[in-house]
Amino acid sequence: MTLPYEIFVGLRYLRAKRRNRTISLNTFVSVAGITLGVAALIGTVGIMTGFREDIQSKILGTTAHIIVQERMKEHMTDYDRLTDKIQTVPDVVAATPFVFRQVLLTAQSGVQGIILRGIDPKREANVTELAKNITAGQLLDLLTPVKVMQAPADDPQGDLRPVEKPGIILGKELALRLGVFVGDTVNVVSPVGPISAMGMVPKIRTFAVVALFHSGMFEYDSSFAYIELSEAQKFFNLGSSVSGIEVKVTNVFRAGEIAHTIEQELGFSHGARDWMQMNRNLFSALKLEKTMMFLLLVLITIVASFNIVSTLTMIVTEKQKEIAILKAMGATKRSIRRIFMLNGLIIGFAGTGIGIPLGYAFLWLIQTFWTFDPSVYYISSIPVHVLAEDVLLVAGSAILISFLATVYPANQAAKLEPVAALRYE
Repeated sequence: MTLPYEIFVGLRYLRAKRRNRTISLNTFVSVAGITLGVAALIGTVGIMTGFREDIQSKILGTTAHIIVQERMKEHMTDYDRLTDKIQTVPDVVAATPFVFRQVLLTAQSGVQGIILRGIDPKREANVTELAKNITAGQLLDLLTPVKVMQAPADDPQGDLRPVEKPGIILGKELALRLGVFVGDTVNVVSPVGPISAMGMVPKIRTFAVVALFHSGMFEYDSSFAYIELSEAQKFFNLGSSVSGIEVKVTNVFRAGEIAHTIEQELGFSHGARDWMQMNRNLFSALKLEKTMMFLLLVLITIVASFNIVSTLTMIVTEKQKEIAILKAMGATKRSIRRIFMLNGLIIGFAGTGIGIPLGYAFLWLIQTFWTFDPSVYYISSIPVHVLAEDVLLVAGSAILISFLATVYPANQAAKLEPVAALRYE
């Protein structure tokens, strides 16, 4: 099987004669421009995707995939029955009730406003990654009261005596801000307390720090704390009610569909929100940033395409006699146009073929040699993940831009009249 002559002619035109090396140089510059553009796109998209997935994994390690709450009421009473019913929904792995409140945490070294969550330690490990994120102590330590030395409430200056206090788990950054460690005590202050003649009195209770967790998300590590579910119900005077139910599913990317199924199963009185809805602003910002970076870096490839236009235009100018001879021998306008379009595609394929492995090499160098102090930056290296669809999008964009750059020079070559080109030869 013989290849079309347009391919051989096109390859020959990309190489200049000895007397004119400008065309060869322009060809090299065009290929280099496409290569750098593709490599930059692969590197940027890989880093953006890596950061997105890293943030996603940290969020899913701290929060549940789906949160179920009452639509009309703040609290949920029959949570045991609802939890069992939710666990019968297909693709639901586990479910557990929780209490959610904003409180003030005080210690001798500082004061911090936080989000306090009441959880069932036995079931929480089946829904979130809290147990895996604990760096000091254990999740089940919440079930055992801690004996601490404390003076009597009616005699603050009296002798210290052992007193049992419920446990609390703090984020690593929160513990550093308050200057507390495992075994120390903190005071939880709720703005909603008993009403007296002077108005509403804040409710205060002392808890013993039994564990510290490190999720990798500064927002969570500096503002989240956990206590046992029954202790939260007593402290907030909730009786036998909770704030909602946490749910874990088999496929996090189908959480929205599963949440809709849970709503249908429980009825209109209950609403279910998936993790993407709860963090919509963050992921929308990351998606927008990735899209804008992609569009900005595509400009590099577009700039490189101008080199393709200039290269092919110079070839058309220099090869007028050869083009005229080809047309005189029977070559059609379509064949001439195809020769120069193939030139642009060859440049595009060559630049893309070199740029993709160069982009991968760039990412490997960044991930291997650009390291950070995890205690300062929360990551030890830049997260990188290149998706196959991103590579196809980058390669397709580069080849398409290269092809579009050939349209004008190819049309100019196709319009060339043999008589006008050979008149003075």
